Amino acid sequence: MGEEKLYYRIGEVAKMFNVSTSLIRYWESEFSVLRPRKSTKGNRLFTQRDLRYLHMIYHLVKVQGHTLQGAKEALKKDFNKLEQKTTVLMTLNKTKEFLLALDKELEGKEEKNN
Repeated sequence: MGEEKLYYRIGEVAKMFNVSTSLIRYWESEFSVLRPRKSTKGNRLFTQRDLRYLHMIYHLVKVQGHTLQGAKEALKKDFNKLEQKTTVLMTLNKTKEFLLALDKELEGKEEKNN
């Protein structure tokens, strides 16, 4: 599977979610669960925990269409359930990426042997 890093820079995070860095910064200001560390230069460093919370926020706002207030209320009301679902989804996505990479690798080996 893809190597997990300890910290992700905001540009990497924005790319993962296909959103702008300014939206990530805005969500950070709106959702207290997002607390990226800051490097000595002041750059945001997001952890796996932050990514999990961003997945939750992204899903609530972009997929389900909640307002920010609605997303905040959903997080407050069903945090544990949402976090559990998000963890499962993230694990399934990583497994899918791994299997697709493995399939591609095996196809390459088959072509070399033929």
